[in-house]
Amino acid sequence: MRRTITALVYNRSGVLSMITSVLNRRQVNIESISVGVVDQDNISRMTIVANVESLQEAEQVTKQLNKQIDVIKVSDITEDPHVERELALVKVNAPSASRSEIQAVIAPFRADTVDVAQKTIIVQVVGTHEKINAFIEVLRPYGIVQMARTGITGLTRG
Repeated sequence: MRRTITALVYNRSGVLSMITSVLNRRQVNIESISVGVVDQDNISRMTIVANVESLQEAEQVTKQLNKQIDVIKVSDITEDPHVERELALVKVNAPSASRSEIQAVIAPFRADTVDVAQKTIIVQVVGTHEKINAFIEVLRPYGIVQMARTGITGLTRG
């Protein structure tokens, strides 16, 4: 069961390690973690996408994280109306003969070409986890040379 958990934490050394240790002790598989400073320099927001066995396990993880000293607030936003995004950079084989075809394929995804070399191009796409996966599948036949994904970040609506 895939859950999206957000945490406001103090921006201190070792906090990320402490969070992952709690998840590790509960044997929770982490799909992605995205961390960034918010409007206050001493506070960071973490977005954790984790796979848990059940809803009760997700509640236990949230409770355990809330007990940590450097944690301000933890919320499971999976069921709440929220916006989540991920960024992917994909380097694709792109000989000059196929570049216009690749551009046509990536256009519906609103992807941008961010680098062009003799034999490859790098494209950037932002969207939901599902959109990123679909984008990668469309590019796979051209030959993916390298790929980097940020992981999901999200905020509740309203």
